[in-house]
Amino acid sequence: MATIKKTATKTVKKPAAKKPAAKKPAVKKAAAVKKPAAKKPAVKKAAAAKKPAVKTAVKKSTAVKKPAAAKKPAVKKAAIVKKPPAVKTAATKVSGAKKTAVIKKAEVSNSAKRATEKPVNVVGGNVKYRNLFEAYSQKELPFAHGYIISSFFDEKSAYSIYEIVSYAGVKEIFPTSSGLQFISGGKKLHILVEPDTYPKKFIEPVSRVEGEKIPKRFNELDTVIAKNQTKIYISKTADETPGSFTILTPHGMNFSVVFYEMPDMYSTITEFFKDSLNRQRRVPESDAKKASLMIVKTIESQMNFKGDFE
Repeated sequence: MATIKKTATKTVKKPAAKKPAAKKPAVKKAAAVKKPAAKKPAVKKAAAAKKPAVKTAVKKSTAVKKPAAAKKPAVKKAAIVKKPPAVKTAATKVSGAKKTAVIKKAEVSNSAKRATEKPVNVVGGNVKYRNLFEAYSQKELPFAHGYIISSFFDEKSAYSIYEIVSYAGVKEIFPTSSGLQFISGGKKLHILVEPDTYPKKFIEPVSRVEGEKIPKRFNELDTVIAKNQTKIYISKTADETPGSFTILTPHGMNFSVVFYEMPDMYSTITEFFKDSLNRQRRVPESDAKKASLMIVKTIESQMNFKGDFE
């Protein structure tokens, strides 16, 4: 029996030595881990990553090419910009005579501009006065009767002549080389504005040089002496213009204006003269108003449309 126990002890120890064999599966598992060599997916991912990069590059290049078409509008804009210079160069080809005329217009004073801008005065929809030659060209001249005021200004000084013509019963009006001729009876009143600096003030107005004279002597004129010593001479009586008379075409800052018969016609003429004497001929406003009232009083008393005209 003692022998049997020893043998049993030995058989028990042998299986214990076989246990390390379990290490082999551990090796196999490690090998199994190595097999999924993630290198291939890594290569595929890298390749996949490269392909989108190429695609985006292509897209970017195509995106860059598209703006090239946008350059065409830029060319069109340049063509549009180039057109104005062509207009300017055309403007520079104006003749010398036209350039001189433009310069002269620019040199005209503000008062002179008012004179040329006065032809039409519309109040409450009614035309009270307008440029005589424009009214004639548009067939809007009053044939029954009217008043025409013309100016003859000295451009170098305030020396001035005004002529007021009343007419009625016009038979015919036609243009001439010098102006408009009226086949009609009428009356004419003269006003002379003489600045204090006028060197020939001692000479009778009727005896002065052409362009400075009126057919009156000092004793035939009413006089208003302004604060600045300007003298406004007003004819005491109007002259007859039997048969016909001619209104000269105005030049420079001069004007010819026709007034239409309206209820406030005389007050309109008063304001017109006051404005012209004050703004255009340098007469102080209070004196311009005084002279205007005297002028219109003479017009009403000697040149109205009753009696001789009706």
